[in-house]
Amino acid sequence: MSNYTVESTIVQTRDGAKLRTRLFKPMEEGEITDNLVVVLVHPFSILGGCQAFLQGIAAGLAGKGYKTVTFDMRGAGKSTGRSSLTGFAEIKDVIAICKWVCENLSSDRILLVGSSAGAPIAGSAVDEIKEVIGYVSIGYPFGMFASILFGRHHKGILKSPKPKLFVMGTRDGFTSVKQLQKKLSSAAGRVETHLIEGTSHFQMEGAEFDNQMVNFIHPGGGPRLRADVDGCIDGCNTVEGAPMDREANGCDVFCFLRDPEAEGLAIGS
Repeated sequence: MSNYTVESTIVQTRDGAKLRTRLFKPMEEGEITDNLVVVLVHPFSILGGCQAFLQGIAAGLAGKGYKTVTFDMRGAGKSTGRSSLTGFAEIKDVIAICKWVCENLSSDRILLVGSSAGAPIAGSAVDEIKEVIGYVSIGYPFGMFASILFGRHHKGILKSPKPKLFVMGTRDGFTSVKQLQKKLSSAAGRVETHLIEGTSHFQMEGAEFDNQMVNFIHPGGGPRLRADVDGCIDGCNTVEGAPMDREANGCDVFCFLRDPEAEGLAIGS
């Protein structure tokens, strides 16, 4: 039996595109552990990307107590409008979805997660939405050829002061580990990386990696988003100021949202 429910709706952008949207949430309202909402942005629409690619991650997060939203960007799935090659029109889609989240889900805290081409699109929207408190990239295409299409998105996320995490396979065909490290060396704010050994770009988009992504985002289940004044995050063994080792310390991606200078998360919750 499923431990989450799915609701469907249509969200309209300011320029008239109608986006098919799904809300994944725990079966019982009492099981919702936090008012933070995770918004997932799917891979490149031109190559067939759509929200279905992310439903496994969304279901997993909902099962752990977090409202999670997926949607088809313009021109993808059953959404109206036309997909763009560079992803700049789709930034409006992300903004519209986040606005809908704030107005309809009583949330003022959003974590944006972008997969593949969805990563640069989501990254460009991060500072356009004040309620976004952090960003996670799964396979950001920083490489030379991918930059022909998405290079103009780089500046937006690299200059953002908001906490950001980059997850990538070491055999990603669009971005090498060296290219990732070079790009992130100049990034503002708190930046973390997590490399998955021997994994390619399209492998990480596959359903077989859904549980790994969910468990990495939120291992073990239970409330994990509230900062512990005596440490990092409830359940995390990281010593203040020490190098991060997520697997050894029991950290999840929300650990990187904590402001190391304050007793609380970066958003001041």
